Amino acid sequence: MLSKVMSFALAGLDGIPVEVETDINNGLPSYELVGLADAAVKESRERVRSALKNSGRKFPTQKITVNLAPADLKKEGSWYDLPIAVGILKATGQLQGADTGKTVFLGELALDGSLRPVTGILPLLISAKARGYTSFILPAGNAGEAAYIEGLEIYTAATLTQVVDHLSGLLRLSPLAAKKYEAAKRGQYSSDLAFVKGQAIAKRALEVAVSGGHNILLVGPPGAGKTMLARCIPTIMPDMTFEEALEVTKIHSVAGILGEEGIVTLRPFRTPHHTATTVSLCGGGTRAVKPGEISLAHHGVLFLDELPEYHRSALEALRQPLEDGCITVTRAGGAVTFPANFMLCASMNPCPCGNYGSTDKVCTCTPAAIHKYRSRLSGPLLDRIDIQVEVDSVKYDDLVADTAEESSEIVKKRVERTREIQRDRFQGLQKMTTNADMGEREMQKFCRLSRECENILRMSFERLKLSARARARIIKVARTIADMAQSEQIAPEHILEAVSYRSYENFQ
Repeated sequence: MLSKVMSFALAGLDGIPVEVETDINNGLPSYELVGLADAAVKESRERVRSALKNSGRKFPTQKITVNLAPADLKKEGSWYDLPIAVGILKATGQLQGADTGKTVFLGELALDGSLRPVTGILPLLISAKARGYTSFILPAGNAGEAAYIEGLEIYTAATLTQVVDHLSGLLRLSPLAAKKYEAAKRGQYSSDLAFVKGQAIAKRALEVAVSGGHNILLVGPPGAGKTMLARCIPTIMPDMTFEEALEVTKIHSVAGILGEEGIVTLRPFRTPHHTATTVSLCGGGTRAVKPGEISLAHHGVLFLDELPEYHRSALEALRQPLEDGCITVTRAGGAVTFPANFMLCASMNPCPCGNYGSTDKVCTCTPAAIHKYRSRLSGPLLDRIDIQVEVDSVKYDDLVADTAEESSEIVKKRVERTREIQRDRFQGLQKMTTNADMGEREMQKFCRLSRECENILRMSFERLKLSARARARIIKVARTIADMAQSEQIAPEHILEAVSYRSYENFQ
């Protein structure tokens, strides 16, 4: 007897329908699973066999053929256990009269028949909904993330027995109630700009960077507060919208790092160790292509502490994602595109000992050692970092001063006001929300410069020997500074401040 049950495969962040066909005929007892399945799918045979028996069902002692169609699509993951089990029950007549034609089954089976949660449920549901599927049966452990998708009839079960009884009409599972998204409370952050003493220039640079979505490099001696400043960036970023939260959650779901809440409400702050490889940063893998750190930082911050200590190849791989906001990972099995629209924040010492340029410490490095240390960073990479600011050591009197520093909440309100100006400006332009996203066409329209501003920019271009890309990024930063001042036109003081944030790369 032949049965057909619907499931889905995951290719990157896209779900593709998979029809699980089960055919049982007389012959020598055997179990054949075809359809370009990986090891995890092929091992489902033993899980399904034990789950059926321990759930009080019969596993057929006949010739069993399971086909995962389309046959030319590689199947990976453990969520085919449930549809295969349901297919076998239908083919053997143990689920007579059950209508499974319009229901999508996803779930991993334990040997005792219980259902275990699987990764990648959110992107699978979103893709299935776009293709017209509305009814789903999932493990109870995936209810958290599934509840945020509206317009679907989702049933969650803890065991295979519950699924069978539901399909047979002996038990009626309740549809999953939809959850309403709420942005994370600010109190969930452990960092706050109110705890950072002094560093007025660095704080101003952070506000400019976040207001316009610009990348930033903090350069200073050890203990100056670079890491502390970087960890405050998410506290002054606007709350994530529901659409942004879904995009981030899809990536974290595929990576298998989603929390119990089922949705990511805090902007990601990823800080990989400097021993991270190119694959761990960009994504990839031998069995299945997984998102890397730059994709996990989507709509958030990627913090690279001690930037020169990272592998040169790993840093150079960041150049294309910094421009395009996405990355295409190509492997022998195919190419997968992951979003990677993140804000890069990097920190470094000015020299190996860390004291070069300090006002109160002596540098013990030779000029050759300083040049070798700084040459670990290529010019093209530094060219893509809009804001480069020096962070000097904090004086003791500033540390113990009883002066109240601006809190992140106050700065965040100013950032939101500036972002609102940009949203109004770019209304109707697809995938463009901040000044850092502007292309040449948008810059010509929204960043007109007066003759005085052009003269300042020309002089800076020639004296600092800037590139065409650096000129464009100076104009974008100046546009952000003008927005912060609520000025429709870019003024000379805005250009001068933007130029001051590009000076560090010329002292290598």
